[in-house]
Amino acid sequence: MDRLWLTLGFVALWVVLVLLMWKGWRGRGRRQAEAVGALPPVPAELGEQLVAPSTGLYVGSTLAPSWQDRVAVGDLGHRAAGEISRYRAGVLLERDGASPIWIPQDSIRAVRTERGLAGKVMTKDGVLVIRWQLPSGTEIDTGFRGDDKTIYPQWVQETNENHRDSDS
Repeated sequence: MDRLWLTLGFVALWVVLVLLMWKGWRGRGRRQAEAVGALPPVPAELGEQLVAPSTGLYVGSTLAPSWQDRVAVGDLGHRAAGEISRYRAGVLLERDGASPIWIPQDSIRAVRTERGLAGKVMTKDGVLVIRWQLPSGTEIDTGFRGDDKTIYPQWVQETNENHRDSDS
């Protein structure tokens, strides 16, 4: 009988902890909703493709400059397998089971590699991170862990060249 009560106590504790985590996640989403606002829609015409699509894992998005302050608005905080593509007009991140993320070229502030993002830590330069400004004015970092990490230098170089071209 004691074992039954102990088991029921642990199950009840587990349920309470899960509910508290869920409540905290929803509260974070409500607090961030105004700062994040609406995401840019994917345009009908994407323009010339600059970097071929690459598969991998969408790690998440965080409020810049913190690499751990995960965005909980909408489905931005949900990890998902996906594909990232670079076009002259911007970056398209298509995610399995989630809405696509369109990052317009003029909102991109930097593309770099990092060791981790959104609580996920990997080896050196394991995540491709795009810092960009939302229409609301808030800057976020969006992370993608590619299946083929040899493409990262091409992404960084392409962005630097596009920034130089737009400055001219």
